[in-house]
Amino acid sequence: MENTAGQRQPKTTDNNANQTHYYVTLTIAIIIGLFGVFVRFVPDEVNALNQYTFLFSTIANVAIIIASFLAFKVVFKILGFGNTK
Repeated sequence: MENTAGQRQPKTTDNNANQTHYYVTLTIAIIIGLFGVFVRFVPDEVNALNQYTFLFSTIANVAIIIASFLAFKVVFKILGFGNTK
């Protein structure tokens, strides 16, 4: 039997996920998130700061929200959502 399927050209991609700045930004987001996690527990370890528990929790929550926003933004850019091509 003869193969009747036509020859197709290979798909071309721009390899959007391989760009370095995405991974630098993800690393920064992870560092900010870890900072938020560690700041949250500072008053538990340093007894002199027990009166500032709310302040440290607020700083930690803001840092984690910023890190989450950055991470989601980068991941969605890598996946190609929101491109107007």
